[in-house]
Amino acid sequence: MQTSQHVLFERSEMKDRHLVRKKIREHIADKDKLPILIFPEGTCINNTSVMMFKKGSFEVGGTIYPVAIKYDPRFADAFWNSTKYSMMTYIFNLMTSWAIVCNVWYLPPMVKEEEEDAVHFANRVKAVIAARGGMSVLPWDGGLKRKKVKESFKEEQQKKYSQIL
Repeated sequence: MQTSQHVLFERSEMKDRHLVRKKIREHIADKDKLPILIFPEGTCINNTSVMMFKKGSFEVGGTIYPVAIKYDPRFADAFWNSTKYSMMTYIFNLMTSWAIVCNVWYLPPMVKEEEEDAVHFANRVKAVIAARGGMSVLPWDGGLKRKKVKESFKEEQQKKYSQIL
């Protein structure tokens, strides 16, 4: 990782967030450097949906080069369900699968519009990626894999459903 200029940080550490933002801005400003590869979901999901993007990647400016990635489940399930399988079982399943086939689509570059904030820009990019990969858009992040749903989120969804009915 040291040879390829990775930027490592602890998401919960506020000082790290500011340092990462500064490093990304410096990188973007240097036109001789290649684009940065960022996975704004912060975690993987089961190959059917695109979760909420972390807004930090969309706050620093610059051009976003979206990439849609989707694994072909006919050969192997690349998704690790950590609540169902241990890491060793997951690695064994991957290593003994027929093949790991992944479709990758490089999408047109996108720039934040003047009236757009980072959240709306992230959602616009996410929608383009999901549409190209044939996946649904989810309004929540990967924390739901490990935590209970907040009561306020449940209540909001219940209000939406009651309005429909």
